[in-house]
Amino acid sequence: MSDIKKALTYPTISKSNQIDNYHGTKIADPYRALEDPDTEETQAWIEAQNQVTFSYLNAIPAREKIKQRLTKLWDYEKYGTPFKEGENYFYFKNDGLQNQSVLYTLPTLDSEPRVLLDPNQLSEDGTVALSGISISENGQLLAYGLSSSGSDWQEWKVRDITTSEDLKDHLQWIKFSGASWTHDHQGFFYSRYDEPNERTKLTASPQEEQFSKTDVNYYQKLYYHKLGTSQSEDILVYHRPDQKEWGFGGSVTEDGKYLIISVWLGTDSKNLVFYKDITNADAEVIELINEFEADYSFIDNDDSVFYFRTDLNAPTGKVIAIDIKNPQPENWQEIIPQAVETLESVGILNHQFVADYLQDAHSQVKIFDLKGNFVREVELPGIGSANGFGGKRHDTETFYSFTSFTKPGTIYRYDMQTGKSEIFRQPQVDFNPDEYETKQVFYESKDGTKIPMFITYKKGIKLDGNNPTYLYGYGGFNISLTPNFSVSMLIWLEMGGVYAVPNLRGGGEYGEEWHQGGMKEKKQNVFDDFIAAAEWLITNNYTQPAKLAIAGGSNGGLLVAACMTQRPDLFGAALPAVGVMDMLRFHKFTIGWAWVPEYGSAENAEEFAILSAYSPLHNLQPGTAYPATLITTADHDDRVVPAHSFKFAAALQENHGGDAPVLIRIETKAGHGAGKPTAKIIEEAADKWGFVVKVLGVN
Repeated sequence: MSDIKKALTYPTISKSNQIDNYHGTKIADPYRALEDPDTEETQAWIEAQNQVTFSYLNAIPAREKIKQRLTKLWDYEKYGTPFKEGENYFYFKNDGLQNQSVLYTLPTLDSEPRVLLDPNQLSEDGTVALSGISISENGQLLAYGLSSSGSDWQEWKVRDITTSEDLKDHLQWIKFSGASWTHDHQGFFYSRYDEPNERTKLTASPQEEQFSKTDVNYYQKLYYHKLGTSQSEDILVYHRPDQKEWGFGGSVTEDGKYLIISVWLGTDSKNLVFYKDITNADAEVIELINEFEADYSFIDNDDSVFYFRTDLNAPTGKVIAIDIKNPQPENWQEIIPQAVETLESVGILNHQFVADYLQDAHSQVKIFDLKGNFVREVELPGIGSANGFGGKRHDTETFYSFTSFTKPGTIYRYDMQTGKSEIFRQPQVDFNPDEYETKQVFYESKDGTKIPMFITYKKGIKLDGNNPTYLYGYGGFNISLTPNFSVSMLIWLEMGGVYAVPNLRGGGEYGEEWHQGGMKEKKQNVFDDFIAAAEWLITNNYTQPAKLAIAGGSNGGLLVAACMTQRPDLFGAALPAVGVMDMLRFHKFTIGWAWVPEYGSAENAEEFAILSAYSPLHNLQPGTAYPATLITTADHDDRVVPAHSFKFAAALQENHGGDAPVLIRIETKAGHGAGKPTAKIIEEAADKWGFVVKVLGVN
């Protein structure tokens, strides 16, 4: 037995005799106590685990050097894409090492910007983040959401843009919602949940049940808030007491006539669409799309004609027009037909459709007139990811950001009339992208399906099977992984590492069929795709198991944990972050129920059999030598509650039969990842790379 194994004594926690009966199958859950993060025992376990983990990480000689280089790389100006409301432009900027980006405003593009909102002033440690903004049509009022310590819970306030002073408006208990102003600038629509005492008194007395950050979230309601009034006076616009799982997103059309209500059910991409004429005080909410049959994303309207991007009978997406005066499906018109490429989103600028496509997981942008006739393709700077193209239908200018694996986000101004792009802001990073290259390969998964994969590395690499390789994946929820610049990843590339990103089924790279190919009973396809990527890298002499690390977060954390339990021999290191590890109980916490359309539920007998077959927590085998593992989570994660990682870590440490370290790093005052301050990001990245360098033997 190695010195590493002897040096690590893992903390223990008392095990219970908890046994659950799933459709006649009895499943033990000995670490159930770790589901409550606030007990003294759990808190002591967290502290003890962090002590073991940080003692190990802080003893890695390369860690401090990595942190210093990371800090230097991170220290460059980062710009957000500008947008315009009223007579003012707005954009986000981070000077380099600021914990949170700052919102600026300016009257013209060549004028001096003024700080409108600096979240760094709201907390000493940068853990209060700006989680959403909405600016009134006249550009005079800013509604903004704040999140503390990474929580999904938000509170919203209102700021006068001219004076930079906050009004007295203060809204709470908001989650999974933006804000949309009425055109009279007197208020906005938003969605919220009941206050805890409102929610719990329906089922229990205050003495019996108290609010917890792990409580499930049901019965979202759509409200209108009028400026200058208390939240208790907000007008309830729409709710469905008969549908506890329905959520509502309200947005006002650009002409100010209608409120579009998108009704969501969990994370399923299928939605309903209702609308309300807000120019008529007596108007009812009209159900335009009242079946969960497809995705309908509202684009814009010409009076009674509503434009939607939909995947109805078009898995890669199309644009249709629905006249609400004749809303029957037989009267719908197809404006832009389905293409081979995946239609991600559509907007209207310069009275033209701007359509954002994915072609083999990289951006392609096309422009059509309002009748659907092709006008031109936007000439992008290369193969990468383009984001932006926001604005109003009469705008002749817009902005977009373009990035790749080795080039940071450069902001371009695009002239909708001439079709020309010009650089607006270009960041300067202490890194030479010309020394690196990215290529895209296609490999076969277990069932013969062709899977694309991006591979980035230093030019002149030797394919001798000895390159340390970092394989990153996600594979779920219709989310696409496109070329993306990561300061953290530069460290890995500079050290001679290979970075590989496969586009697994379950994602949205090739439309809804690709997504469904990795859902529910087909979830094993995602793991097979990832395992096949690892095998391809090994077969093609990029690396070997001892030099291969796998990583992913959230659903990607599930991916990593499932693959390391299915093929522990294939990887040298595993880094599952904020992962869903207990597939039998995930739906019992916060918004976990919303993932049932993606995963299924253990309460269904057939789906229980599928879930239990790959659930990471339930597939650890005693005495198995698992890869070196660094699990990461956060004590304030109220999306994927930390209990997942806690229970998996405890069970992994108990069952692990090898010499490699299996550790859990538990961040404090942080959540699922959104809004994490720069200082915490750098610390975590230094720990991650220090761990990988140590266990893979990187020089």
